[in-house]
Amino acid sequence: MGKYALGRIEAQDKADIKVFISSRESRCDECGEDLGRGAWITLKEDKGALCLSCGDLDHLVFLPAGDACLSRRAKKYSMLSAIVYKWSKSRKRYERQGLLVTGEGLRQAEETCLADADARERHRLRQQERTAEHDQEYVRRFAAEVARQFPRCPRLRSAKIAEHACLKYSGRVGRSAKAKALDSEAIRLAVTAHVRHTETQYDELLGRGDDRQEARLLVQDRVNDILARWSRSAKPQSENRPIPRE
Repeated sequence: MGKYALGRIEAQDKADIKVFISSRESRCDECGEDLGRGAWITLKEDKGALCLSCGDLDHLVFLPAGDACLSRRAKKYSMLSAIVYKWSKSRKRYERQGLLVTGEGLRQAEETCLADADARERHRLRQQERTAEHDQEYVRRFAAEVARQFPRCPRLRSAKIAEHACLKYSGRVGRSAKAKALDSEAIRLAVTAHVRHTETQYDELLGRGDDRQEARLLVQDRVNDILARWSRSAKPQSENRPIPRE
């Protein structure tokens, strides 16, 4: 990345988390995964590259640029968000492609910005795009392996974890070679990430600027507790009986 162009980005969006669509072959400095060309990466403090999974941004939803009102509100309603950039060869600079926001933040923004009929149509189109991105057989096998390793994880939650992890989207843990082989550690990483983002205040801590590793330590006990409960041999819990927040 050009130092001059990157400096301009930092001056304009100093407080924002930034994600870059790489224009060259990329490798995650934390997990060692080869991400290929066009990968979505974020940068560590020492300028090393992280895939979105290791950067704890892979659960966010991409909102393309184009609707300023929707983007502004989605960012407002999201506890955690990031600006996505891509290098423009013709203009020799990084240009905004859109935002990564939480699914709930985007939903609230859509409801605020659009009439009911438009909101339903937008939701339908997004669902079609998501369905097209899924390899349904792979998702099914991934969900089955989640249920095998974590027998008390609610069935609907297992499916949600698999669908999220297996999206054809650079940085998702389910797209790694180990995950495609249904490696037990890759499955555990996917479940751990889900618990961290949905059952703790981790996103809120990142959103207010806390260090990623420090934030992980703050929520680690709760994550371990839930993983231990889900690992016990028993009938899967009903999705209608969520684990209470402590």
